[in-house]
Formats: sequence, structure tokens, C-alpha cells
Amino acid sequence: MQKFADEALIEVASGKGGNGCIAFRREKFVPRGGPSGGDGGRGGDVIFQIRKNLKTLAHLRFKRSYKAENGHDGEGKGRYGRSGENVYVSLPPGSVIKDPESNELIKDFAQDESDFLFLKGGNGGWGNIHFKSSVNQAPRKALAGLPGEKRRLLVELQVMADIGLVGFPNAGKSSLLDKFTNARPKIAPYPFTTKIPNLGVLTFGIGKNETKDIIIADIPGLIEGASDGLGLGIRFLKHISRTAALAFLIDLGEDNYLSAFDILYRELEAFSPDLTGKKRIIIGTKLDLEGTEEKLQELQKKYPNENVMGISVFSGEGIKELISVFGSLTEPEESEI
Repeated sequence: MQKFADEALIEVASGKGGNGCIAFRREKFVPRGGPSGGDGGRGGDVIFQIRKNLKTLAHLRFKRSYKAENGHDGEGKGRYGRSGENVYVSLPPGSVIKDPESNELIKDFAQDESDFLFLKGGNGGWGNIHFKSSVNQAPRKALAGLPGEKRRLLVELQVMADIGLVGFPNAGKSSLLDKFTNARPKIAPYPFTTKIPNLGVLTFGIGKNETKDIIIADIPGLIEGASDGLGLGIRFLKHISRTAALAFLIDLGEDNYLSAFDILYRELEAFSPDLTGKKRIIIGTKLDLEGTEEKLQELQKKYPNENVMGISVFSGEGIKELISVFGSLTEPEESEI
């Protein structure tokens, strides 16, 4: 099974142009045939392509160098050299290409998934047929092909989802994803069973013979101090940077149910203030446990300006209402006139 990878350092290089040729016509009864050296072929390009069947950057870990073919040299009898083959680098949707030194964004494939020609191959050199003149009928001059370009790149994957699930380990994120979608994340009664982001598609009816799809992302659970490098979740927070909304899952069976949202909010804010500006909902989970109804009411009282609701994946309580809320959270906002 291929391991998940969301970052990779690679090196790409376009091809060198082929050299021009110095040659002359050597035919019987043509004593002064003149120059016949052809041009060199153009070097191959470096092209990035999006492949929807790819879900990870693991393939870039196994092959880190991508070089296009050099152009072939020109030949006699006016024959031009063949152009070099392009090299294609395949990436999953949501990929971003950056400069590893400056962190400058080079290409964001979330905005445009069309093929991206990144480095052009070097032009081929002229053969001596281009240098014939009235004063130089037998030029012994040709040009070398131009070199290609080489770059080191940082490729990052930011998964494409509509709603991101945020919560402490074992808060019920994977169980909710399993309930809503056909994703089958690992579920167990101990923390950190989710070690990589999981995606699932929630499909529900919105009218007669009409359905809507919502992509949900479940990232590894956060813990207090995650923004300082503790736990697993912090390195995966970039995967919810593109989401339309966030769902904060609070385990009503834990003692920290009243402080959990504040801790999670601070960790997200420390990572990126943009995350805390997204539309959100607070979900109290495990409502089937004894005493959780009262805890949910306390949670709602503490956050009167937030949308706070409770669910139980086990009993199904609140699930239909949550689907409706998820649908409204992913509706595009009306533009102001």
C-alpha cells in the first residue's frame, strides 16, 4: 500500500538544444555544393499535469529528479536534429508548487488544473546553411544549442474539501465521516487512530431528483500545544485551508468539553488566522452517553453567538439536522450589491 505524502522536494530540468552541424554537399558533378549542415533540435520541456486518480505525493518520494530529453544535433544534407521529448510530472488535485528557498508560490493548481509548462527546452543551434553569404560561400560556422534550465521545487498537497473536521483525538471525527460517507477511516477507542487526512463525499437530496455532494476532510486530532509542534495534527492543518467551513467536534463524554473549543480555536489561530475566519459549527458528540444532554446545554449557554448542536453517531440523533447545516455552510455567500 502506498504511503501518504503531502510534501516532496524535486529537481526538474529542461533539455539542452542540439548543436548545429557544419557540412557541405559532396556530390558528383557538384564540386562546390555549398553548406548543408542542418539545425539542432529543440530541447524538451518540463510540464506539470494534474491526475485525478492520484491522492498523494508518494510517487515523488521515489523519483525526485525529472529531466527532459536533449535535442539531437543537426546533420549533413540539410537534416535537422529531432527535438527532445518533454518530461511530464503528474500531481494530484490541490497541489501547490513553491520555491523551496523563498517559499514563493509558483503555481496553485486549485485555481487552474490545466497543463503547466514550467521550463522550456533550449533552442537548437543553427547549422552552417544559415551563414552562407555572397562573400562566404563555404562557411565553417555553426552554433551550439542553448542550455536548458534547472530548478529545485517544493511540491505541497492541500486536499480539496468543502468542510474540515477539527477536534481532539477520539472526538468522533472518523466515526462521523464513516456515518456520512463511503470513506472507511480507521476507528478505534484510543487516540490518534487517524494518522493521515481522510476524505469522504456526503451525498444528500436537495429537491426532486436532485442531489448535492459535499466533500468532508477528517484530519488527525489536535492537542493543546499543537501549534508548537506537539501531536500529529498541526502538519495537516494546511489541508483544511481551502475548506468553505469548519466543524469543531467536542466530545461531551470528556471533562474538558467546556474548554475544548477555546483550545482548538487558539491552535488554529496560531497556525493561520485565516482558518478562524471561516464559517463554522460546534458539534457536541456522543450524545447517547449519560449526562451529555446537560453538558450540551451548558456548551450552548457558553457560546450563545455560535451554532452549537449535538449528535450521536451511535443512535443517529441530530444527524439529519447536521446534514442540513452542512448543506447551508457550503452554500456560496450572496454578493453584496
